[in-house]
Amino acid sequence: MKETRPAAAAGTVVIGGALTVHRLGYGAMRLAGKGIWGDPADRTAAMRVLRRAVELGINFIDTADAYGPATNETLIADALHPYPPGLVIATKGGLVRPGPSDWERDGRPQHLRAACEGSLTRLRADCIDLYQLHAPDPAVPLEDSLGELARLQAEGKIRYIGVSNFDVGELERARKVVEIVSVQNRYNVEDRSSQDVVAWCEQHGVVFIPWFPLGAGEHAGRGTAGGALARLRQLAERQHVTIAQAAIAWLLAQSPAILPIPGTSSLAHLEENVAAAALDLAHEQLRAI
Repeated sequence: MKETRPAAAAGTVVIGGALTVHRLGYGAMRLAGKGIWGDPADRTAAMRVLRRAVELGINFIDTADAYGPATNETLIADALHPYPPGLVIATKGGLVRPGPSDWERDGRPQHLRAACEGSLTRLRADCIDLYQLHAPDPAVPLEDSLGELARLQAEGKIRYIGVSNFDVGELERARKVVEIVSVQNRYNVEDRSSQDVVAWCEQHGVVFIPWFPLGAGEHAGRGTAGGALARLRQLAERQHVTIAQAAIAWLLAQSPAILPIPGTSSLAHLEENVAAAALDLAHEQLRAI
């Protein structure tokens, strides 16, 4: 019988000791409008993408209050609520949007509380399974920002706490304040600056969620002849897969702690990305890239 939930082929990862999800999720940011601002041009099509992702076995969807701002979370709720059992909706707070393509940090406790409560309303949830600090705010002590998330957790508004755009030093500070179950940093075949963070996550049983996971797929023609990107492209050509699929397979091979969340607004690209979960590419080849 043909697999109808192909995301399951990626295996599973456990977030916080209790949330078991397939190790291939979906990043919903691309469903916002141009500049990650406002609603998508075709809201009905965007809702179809979200519903199809769940049909394909994806049970981890990542969003943020800054995507839209706010419209991305509302879109997810309109498409998927009431949520099917086992679906984890992760969101983030700590960035504000003065305008399209503009991002500013705001880690003040009062802002994070308002952001979390706004997300709860938009997502139609009583508790957010995974709430992530979107980025450290240099104007606010990290301990103050995370301390407020810990209070929201104690109040039952957040189940687990994650962070985003953190380095190892910041992670060590963070874990003195509250248990951290996930880290979301930029990481792909071209940008491995968070390699030490991936190792830290493995060591501490924390899930690593790479953002911009298909960086290689978007710049497929720009690699040098002997570079990692060129080797990834060559592997994709030999195996008759897209470079985006090879990029996802590469991420899955790097560490069992990694949970890729490729995003797209296209049904066809969504199905291509999910098919990468079942690719039979040798880990030795992928890790050598």
